[in-house]
Amino acid sequence: MFTIANILTALNLLCGVGAIIFSLSGRLDWAVYLIGCAAVFDFLDGFVARLTKSTSLMGKQLDSLADLVSFGVAPGILMFVMILIGIDQGGLFKNSDGIQTYNGAMQEYVVAQIIDWKAAFFYGRNNIYNASIQYLPFVALIIPFFALFRLAKFNIDERQTDKFIGVPTPTATIFFCFFPLYFWFELPNWTHQHALIYSLFDCYTLSIVSVLFSILMVSELPLIALKFKNYLFKGNELRYVLILTSLISIPIFLVWSIPIIVILYLILSIIAHIQYQRHEIQS
Repeated sequence: MFTIANILTALNLLCGVGAIIFSLSGRLDWAVYLIGCAAVFDFLDGFVARLTKSTSLMGKQLDSLADLVSFGVAPGILMFVMILIGIDQGGLFKNSDGIQTYNGAMQEYVVAQIIDWKAAFFYGRNNIYNASIQYLPFVALIIPFFALFRLAKFNIDERQTDKFIGVPTPTATIFFCFFPLYFWFELPNWTHQHALIYSLFDCYTLSIVSVLFSILMVSELPLIALKFKNYLFKGNELRYVLILTSLISIPIFLVWSIPIIVILYLILSIIAHIQYQRHEIQS
């Protein structure tokens, strides 16, 4: 039961739980870091299980249970907080006198917004959240809802040995992590952001993104799996393009490399699927 691989899976779970706690405590940066650690443990448990030849049905079940928390519930709560923040960004802007509307420490802005939302939702306090829009953050719960079905489908779908059908939960989670990570790093200078950024971090845009990627998780979209049968360039062209582009993008675009890589992954997967269909027709 307590094999090295299963312990790594358990650490994946604990990182997901920690990410939830930090999200609700306003520390979005630490929440993202812990989700990143969960992804590392998620990779290592399978790697160690294959290396030590300790793969088991129990390990497979533990992996899905841990992934549901780390790549289902945790990103759902993270996007819940982001949608909540996106309802009103007014406190982040400076007035005509150059004074920040929000008077507290900027690092405490997120937790202050969470407290205001809780006061309006649970106690009916009259503030910016005391309206029907206070229910909008619950849209983010569609993420763990669809992640549950995605993970169950993956366990029984025999087509997903050399490719993925639907966006994997870790991939969707990585995409979701872009929003809190960028917001946290740019929080002190939010008043100087481009208008496009304000639109991107609007509560309605974030809600649409949550719904869209949740649906993609259970879609029939075939996606590239980074599983190499051999390391020759022929037959692995798109995989190598994805890896090379990712390595180049990360140091150049930093946080922006996250959506770039995920979107590129989707585009390359669609190209691979079209090529496969053409090959099938010709043969």
